[in-house]
Amino acid sequence: MDTTNAETQAPVITLSEAALKEVKRLINVQGLTEGGLRLGVKGGGCSGLSYTINFDEKIGPHDQVHDIDGVNVIVDAKSAIYLQGTQLDFQKDLLGGNFKFVNPNADKTCGCGESFSA
Repeated sequence: MDTTNAETQAPVITLSEAALKEVKRLINVQGLTEGGLRLGVKGGGCSGLSYTINFDEKIGPHDQVHDIDGVNVIVDAKSAIYLQGTQLDFQKDLLGGNFKFVNPNADKTCGCGESFSA
């Protein structure tokens, strides 16, 4: 795994305590031992860009990998531009809970909170 950028730069994105706890729980439930949590941005959504979040076992040559309290957080180079300074949070509700991106770079967000424009 190439973690060159991880050791020399501050993480592009941070995880709240609640998000970190939930990610660790999901990793344990799914029995993941390779890769990490991939966060990104793709075109689409009602505001132009939407967030992506999943677990990925593959780390590419242009990915930044940051170890955040034992969790590998993977962000591709293009997404890093839009996610710089963002915090991933997890909020519980009556139906379970969901992850929320708190992005200081977003000029406009939609009502669902899953897309933005920068």
